Amino acid sequence: MNDHTPQLEDVFAICPVDFIPKQRCKAFTMVRQDDNLGQVPWNILIVRWGEAYYGYVNRCPHEKNPLNFEPDQFFDSMRKHLMCGKHGALFDIATGKCVEGPCEGQGLEPVKLVLLDGDVCVAGVRLVEDDSPDEDETMGS
Repeated sequence: MNDHTPQLEDVFAICPVDFIPKQRCKAFTMVRQDDNLGQVPWNILIVRWGEAYYGYVNRCPHEKNPLNFEPDQFFDSMRKHLMCGKHGALFDIATGKCVEGPCEGQGLEPVKLVLLDGDVCVAGVRLVEDDSPDEDETMGS
């Protein structure tokens, strides 16, 4: 979670804080404005762990695949780590660092989150405005 309060113009509400149950993770697909590439898809995941929220780009550093093969299935069988469904890499929930697997020592790309007015929001990125970001229902292989 970000310690500083970003400017309101760079904060975008993703979902209500209670949309993600405790000890769960949800994927979201949005469109980000990139200065060089224009509008590009931006797939993220948000983990609610206790009262904390963590955000990461939904892309394993090993081969750039989404972590989940099934909608919102991100955890290992013990539910202690985020896991890449393709190669089994394990990531620390709070830091995104790979602790086991083919990308050990690398990490997930963090997404800055803030809680504002009862919503989980992303900060520091320019998104293409949409009234309701789509919950990710399609997974790559």
